[in-house]
Amino acid sequence: MNRPNYALVEVKDDAQEDNIKLHELKKRAALLRWRILQTSHKASVPHLGSCLSCIDILTALYFSELRIDPANPCSPDRDRFILSKGHGAPALFQVLAMRGFYSESMLDNYGEDGTIFAEHPPAPGILPGIEAATGSLGHGLPIGLGMALAARMNKQDYRVYALLGDGECNEGTIWEAALLAGAQKLNNVCVVIDFNKWQATDRSREVMALDPLVDKWRAFGWNAHEVDGHNMEDLLGALKKFPAESKPTAIIAHTVKGSGISFMEDDNNWHYRIPSVEDLAKAKLELKLEVESV
Repeated sequence: MNRPNYALVEVKDDAQEDNIKLHELKKRAALLRWRILQTSHKASVPHLGSCLSCIDILTALYFSELRIDPANPCSPDRDRFILSKGHGAPALFQVLAMRGFYSESMLDNYGEDGTIFAEHPPAPGILPGIEAATGSLGHGLPIGLGMALAARMNKQDYRVYALLGDGECNEGTIWEAALLAGAQKLNNVCVVIDFNKWQATDRSREVMALDPLVDKWRAFGWNAHEVDGHNMEDLLGALKKFPAESKPTAIIAHTVKGSGISFMEDDNNWHYRIPSVEDLAKAKLELKLEVESV
């Protein structure tokens, strides 16, 4: 398959500061990939391919866009992020730890009896930085719309982001929420769809008629556009277009399941497969020096 180009894209106008930022974000994403792989191996946690496909999106959000303060995670003015595709929780947990919401050492007991880290996000209040317990697909966006409507009613300017899977777009609740957001012109809502072309059992486009996905969101009254979900410059550019005037925003991020590890990419077996010691060794070689601390 044609792999996405992970080379650092030169920023226009010789913007050295932007170049440094892009490089830093890419380093963080690579290190997060490595930590997700290690956790999946140690704790026998599945959904590895789904975590790797969305890690660049999470990195862009948490280290560039979200207005949040790990020292004050319940601030009423914080931006809200909801992982609607709750099976991507292993990725979110690592991102929250790197962002400083809790110690990275807390993840050492991932998957053990009595741990607060499970295969899906827990209820709010159990773990700093978690806004909603998700797992049953299709619920994250409706929850987010409630938060967005509350912001409007209370005259607050926080923004709400929801990360969806493409298979999750099979759910009717997603489209009911999309209709409501368009009708209410909720321009403080941004959906990012991790469009990795797979769901648990088959190609997402073959299970349901998703195409043309961007046109569907536009028809529902959203400001919708498509990006390369592994190109950090593209992601940041799309996120900067939010909020749009009088419309919610939908970013269809074209991604690759298992992204970043060549022998996992676009292989749906990694939806449930656990990496072996040999797999870890091969993956670490591919990540090279990018797994150094940042």
